Amino acid sequence: MAEAPLATEYYRATSPGVGYPALEGTIDAAVCVIGGGFAGLSTALALAERGASDIVVLEAHSVGHGASGRNGGFVFGGFSLGERSIIDTVGEEDARKLYHMTLAAVERIRSRIHQYGIECELREEGVYLVNWFDDERILERQARFMADKLGVQWQRVSRAQLAEKIASERYFGALFEPDAFHFHPLKYAQGLARVLVAKGVRVFEGSKVAQIAADGALWRIATAGGQVCARDVVVCCGGYIDKLYPRLGGAVLPIATYVMVTEPLGDRLQGAMRTGAAVYDTRFAFDYYRPLADTRLLWGGRISILERSSAAVARLLYGDMLKVYPQLAGARVDYAWSGMMSYARHKMPQLGRLPDGIWYGMGFGGHGVAPTTLAGEVLAAAIMGGGAGAGADEELARFTHWGLPSTGGPAGLLAAQLAYWYYDLRDWMRQ
Repeated sequence: MAEAPLATEYYRATSPGVGYPALEGTIDAAVCVIGGGFAGLSTALALAERGASDIVVLEAHSVGHGASGRNGGFVFGGFSLGERSIIDTVGEEDARKLYHMTLAAVERIRSRIHQYGIECELREEGVYLVNWFDDERILERQARFMADKLGVQWQRVSRAQLAEKIASERYFGALFEPDAFHFHPLKYAQGLARVLVAKGVRVFEGSKVAQIAADGALWRIATAGGQVCARDVVVCCGGYIDKLYPRLGGAVLPIATYVMVTEPLGDRLQGAMRTGAAVYDTRFAFDYYRPLADTRLLWGGRISILERSSAAVARLLYGDMLKVYPQLAGARVDYAWSGMMSYARHKMPQLGRLPDGIWYGMGFGGHGVAPTTLAGEVLAAAIMGGGAGAGADEELARFTHWGLPSTGGPAGLLAAQLAYWYYDLRDWMRQ
C-alpha cells in the first residue's frame, strides 16, 4: 500500500468551492447563524424558505469545513442514539415520531437536491446494514423491531442474495433500506450555500467568531474583521466550537473518526461490490463504505479522541478493508483524513434555546446528515415564532428532554475512549 498524501481530503480535492468574503465592518441582521456546516446552512435555508430575510451565516474556515464536508455521505433515518434507547427514554409513540422526523429530513434533502439542481453525485441506490456476526437472529430482531415499533419496513436479504451484490465472506446477510441514498457531502454543503446566496442570505467565510455578547435587545457577534448586530443568533459549531460559548462547548465532546479513499479501481471494484449502495455493519464500531462514481471506494470507521495523520489513518483503514475484501490487496490509497464530530453525552442532537436567548443546534456526531436538516427545520420554525404555530414549539420540545449535560472535559473524553474500547472488545469476543 502506498502512503497516502498527508492532509489531503478527497472531497475538498474534488470540490474546492467558490469562496466567500470575510466579514468586514459592522452589519445588521435579523438572524446570525454561526457555522457553515449542514446544521447552520439548513437552518438558514429553512428560514429563507419560510420567508425570513436579513440572514447572515458566519463560517470560521470555509463552507463545509468540519464534519459536514468530511463524512461518509450516507443519508438515512435515525440518530446516533439507538432506537431502543430512545424508546426507553421517551416511550414508543414519541420515539416513532422522532424517527419519522429524520425520514422526513431525508426526503427534504432529496427534494432540495432536485429542486435547486445541486450537483452532489447523488446515488439513490439504498443502504445495506450487513450482519458481521453469524447469527440470523440479529437481523430478524432488528427488522421486526423497526416494523413493529417504528413502522419502518427494511428488506431482509439472505446471505446468498447478499453474495450477488457483495463479494465478501465476512457477512451473514443484510437488511436493505431502499429509500436511503448517498452523496458527495461537501458538494451538497456548497450547493446549499449557493442557494442561500441566491435567496439573499449573506455568507461569510474566514470569519471565526471571537465573542457573542448581549447588547440590549440585540446580540453583537464579533469576528477579527467586523461584527454582526442581530436580533437572534444560532450557534451551530459542532466539534469545532472550542471555547466560543462555554455553556454550549462544555456540552459536546469532539470525537474523531477516520476516512480513506482508494485509487480508481476500475473493474476491480466489480470484484468486490456489484452494487451502487452504501454499506455499514452491525458492530458498535462499524465499518461504513460506499462506491464512488469514478470507481474509487470510500471507506470509513473507528472512533477515537485523537486525530491522526493521513498516513496513519490510511494504514488503519486499509487493514480494515482487507478484512472484508482481501481481493483488493495492493490497491493504492490516494486520500485519507480524520476530523472531529460533536457528540453529546446522551448521543442525541442538542436543539433548543438557552435562558439568555441564544439558539443552538449541535451534537450530531456519528449520524448527522438527516438530523442536521431536521434541526434546521425545527429551529427555523421556532425562530419564526407565532407564525409557525404551536407545532413548532412541540417539535423543539421533543429534544429538550436530553438537554445539555456537561461532558466532563478531559475526563469525559477519556471515558468516551474507554467506552469505545469496551464495545470494540465486546464485538471481538462475540465474533
